[in-house]
Amino acid sequence: MKKITLNVQGMSCGHCVNSIEGSVGQLEGINQVNVKLNDAQVEVIFNESQVSLDIIKETIEDQGYEVK
Repeated sequence: MKKITLNVQGMSCGHCVNSIEGSVGQLEGINQVNVKLNDAQVEVIFNESQVSLDIIKETIEDQGYEVK
């Protein structure tokens, strides 16, 4: 398992948290997703052999947020 912290712009409310945690959490290979709204960060624990970092970033961006 690998743990990463992504800086994500555009999150402002509980809906944002649910949107990101829900969409990323559905990806195969995701163990845990934790959105830190006040820090504009998303922590993800995932299995690199099942899902790539690029797919995780793309999934967040597809929800309308910008990954820095």
